[in-house]
Amino acid sequence: MHEDRDACFRALRARDARFDGRFFTCVRSTGIYCRPTCPAGPPKPENMVFLPSAAAAQQAGFRPCLRCRPETAPQLGAWPGSSATVRRALTLIAEGTTDAGDLAGRLGVDEPELQRLFRQDLGASPNAVAETRRTLFAKQLVTDTALPLSSVALAAGFANIAQFNTEMQALYGRPPGELRRSRIAPAGPAVELRLAYQPPYDWDGIIGFLAARAIPGVEAVRDGCYARSITLDGAVGTITVRPAKQGPALIAAIRFPVLSALPLIVARIRRIFDLGANPALIAEHLATDPHLAGLVALRPGLRVPGAWDGFELAVRAILGQQITVAGATKLAGKLAGLYGTPLPEPADGLTHVFPLPEHIADADLALTLGMPRSRGAALRGMAQAAAADHRLFDPGRGLDEAIARLVALPGIGEWTAQYIAMRALREPDAFPAADIGLMRAMATPEGRPTAKALLARAAAWRPWRAYAALQLWASDPLTPTQEKIIEPVA
Repeated sequence: MHEDRDACFRALRARDARFDGRFFTCVRSTGIYCRPTCPAGPPKPENMVFLPSAAAAQQAGFRPCLRCRPETAPQLGAWPGSSATVRRALTLIAEGTTDAGDLAGRLGVDEPELQRLFRQDLGASPNAVAETRRTLFAKQLVTDTALPLSSVALAAGFANIAQFNTEMQALYGRPPGELRRSRIAPAGPAVELRLAYQPPYDWDGIIGFLAARAIPGVEAVRDGCYARSITLDGAVGTITVRPAKQGPALIAAIRFPVLSALPLIVARIRRIFDLGANPALIAEHLATDPHLAGLVALRPGLRVPGAWDGFELAVRAILGQQITVAGATKLAGKLAGLYGTPLPEPADGLTHVFPLPEHIADADLALTLGMPRSRGAALRGMAQAAAADHRLFDPGRGLDEAIARLVALPGIGEWTAQYIAMRALREPDAFPAADIGLMRAMATPEGRPTAKALLARAAAWRPWRAYAALQLWASDPLTPTQEKIIEPVA
């Protein structure tokens, strides 16, 4: 996008929100970079440089605009031409891995190749991307919360307040205290942050999907808001997410005792609600299929719901094998009540955090949950694998490698592995072809397609097959009440 100057000029003149987050305008005469939606008057064309990311702009020596606030721009995780390796690397960076060598090893590429891909797609190195995320997140906390500046420094990941002050002064040309709004609300029990997305966004679609699968005691959906308990490194808390009253954004209220965990919590909320998607790009591609075109038009902005935790989602998928959604959520709630950690202050239907793998690795779940021995063994095997490998649900080296890793576990077939990859690993091309709901949605007067025929038809939907699956599920009237799995439980 940033290489097409004419398109960038048009988007800038129109302040077109569809391009927000897809490029940034750098102004040589002022040394400032802006979003394409900036309310300031456009500078002279000869003074403008268009770059693909905030990191590229800051690495080139430009500072963020205080009017359009680049820290609040949508963080698009999928855009034209970007590599899957970069998308997975961005997920790892958001979750705290910033060393380029470590990133390369976890992604299965050498470091020079990773550096090349980042320069090609983002115009900046992995380290510059990580540093930019930190400073922009700090700016959002300074501007939008009443946290003390020392707490902001800790929450954003700075080593100390001195480093925070130095880097913010260098970037913004003023001390952090001068960036704070004078009318900011007093600090409350929760940190509230505005998380932007690229419209359109089908909130009803994603909240309906999550509501149907909410684990009792762990998740709750009330009055169009999503709430859940969370745990990280032994600490527990809660999050609540609702649509913003104005503008394309969600409001996340985070109650957690460890401020340094805020970036990871925000990254996981973005993952649950698929805030990094580029809906226009995805819809344009899927609409080339005559069957999907009508569905996309009916449900614009439909997202792929993610998961807070890969292990929790994997357990939920195993519990759902061959039973109804309601039955599976009831079993998951019972599991959480028996083995999960109680919340210190239960509220709004949230009573426990979901158990860690270590909590159920040796449990007789078939007996305690009243299920077939084979499914209990599958849950135990998943728990043991997750306890032994804390990176089991990392983005890793790609969809094929992830599927192979998962189906090697007892009781995990192709459907379950693809479902986990879709929702927990955020693989946009994951596709559970052996799915009765998908087959039903693609039925013709001659009958339903086979899994093989559906997979062949879905080849044209790549690399967005997961989004095609959500469109098909949304069109199937039986989807909310019945799990869509036909694989046998090993």
